[in-house]
Amino acid sequence: MGLRIAVLGGGNGCFAAAVDFSEAGHEVRLWRTSADAAAEQNAHDNIITVKDARGERAVRIAAVTAELAQAVRGAQLILCPAPATTHEALAPLLAPLLEDGQVVFLPPGTLGSVILARALHAERPGARVAFAETGTLPWLARKHGPHQVAITIRAKRLPVGVFPLNLAPMARCLLQKAFPGVIEDCGDALSGALMNAGPIIHPPLITMNAGPLEHFERWDIHNEGTQPAIRRVTDALDAERVAVREALGYHGPHFPLADHYAKTGPEWMYGRGSHDRLTDSGDWRERIVLTGHRYMLEDVRLGLSLLCDAGRAAGVPTPLASAFLAIGGAVCGADFSAARTLTGCGLPDDRGGRERILCHGF
Repeated sequence: MGLRIAVLGGGNGCFAAAVDFSEAGHEVRLWRTSADAAAEQNAHDNIITVKDARGERAVRIAAVTAELAQAVRGAQLILCPAPATTHEALAPLLAPLLEDGQVVFLPPGTLGSVILARALHAERPGARVAFAETGTLPWLARKHGPHQVAITIRAKRLPVGVFPLNLAPMARCLLQKAFPGVIEDCGDALSGALMNAGPIIHPPLITMNAGPLEHFERWDIHNEGTQPAIRRVTDALDAERVAVREALGYHGPHFPLADHYAKTGPEWMYGRGSHDRLTDSGDWRERIVLTGHRYMLEDVRLGLSLLCDAGRAAGVPTPLASAFLAIGGAVCGADFSAARTLTGCGLPDDRGGRERILCHGF
C-alpha cells in the first residue's frame, strides 16, 4: 500500500520527487507557494513530464495545491527539498499543521530539521513528529519547463540523521518505504547536517571560478570548472568536515566527497560514474549569479557558517571553511560568519545539553 506524501515546493528536486513517488504508487500532494503556479499545474491536469534513462513519459500527480494545510493534512511523509534559506519562513507556517506520527524529511537540511522542530515545540510541546535530514538531494535533476523535469541520477545511499533521535525508528521505517534500500543510519540531526555535501563541493567551485562565471553567459562548474587544483582544495575542505564529525563523536562512514569522483572504492551517495553522467547531460551548464544563487546563499552562507560553528564547538580549526565564508561574504557585501549556528538553531553551546536535546527533543 502506498504512502501519502506531501512535497513542499516547486523546484528541481520537488518535481523529481513528485514524479518518482507517483510512479512508485504513492499518493502525492505537491504544494506550490504560488497560487498562479498551482492553478497552471491544475489546468495542465497535474501532469509532469519526466525524462530519464527510461525515456520520456507523462506522470499525473494526485494533487497540486497552493494551500499548505491541504498538502500536509493526513500525509505520512512530508518532503521538503526547498533550499535551507526557506526554513525560517517555513517553520511557523508548517508547525500548526503537523500531526503526531508524521515524518518531515529535509534533503539536505543544514540543521533545518532542528529549526522546524523548535517551531513545532513552541506551537505544541510534546508533539511526536520526527524530523530527518540527509547529505544530498536524492535526485540530480533539472526542470526543463513549467511541466517537465529531467532526472539524470537517483541517489543510491542516503545517510540520514533524525531529530529527536528517540524517534529514529519511526522515521527510518517510513523513509525506507519511500526510498527502499537507500536510507542509511548516521545518528542524530547534527550528524546528518554534517553529511551535507553542498557546502563542500559548491563553495570552491563557485568562488574559484568566479571569473568565468561572471564572464560567460553559461558555465559548467562541474565540467570545465572542476580542475585538479580545485579538487585538491575541495578534498582539504572536506577533511575539515570529517575532522569536525570525528571530534563530535560521530563515526564513519563519513561519505568523503572524493568518492564522488573515484572510479573504484566505496560508492558515494550517487554511486559510481555519477559525475561523468552529470557533466554529459549538459543540464549543469547554466547561468549562476554569484550574489543570488543558492550555492552562495545556502551552501556558503548557511552551510559553511554551520560547519565553522560546529568546529568551534568541537575545538577543531576550520581555516578553509572560514576563508570561503569570508570570500563569499565579500562577494555579496555581507557578513556571513554567523548566518547559521548551533545556538541559533536552538542547540545549547555545552556538549551535554546539546546531546540531550538532539536525543530527546526540546
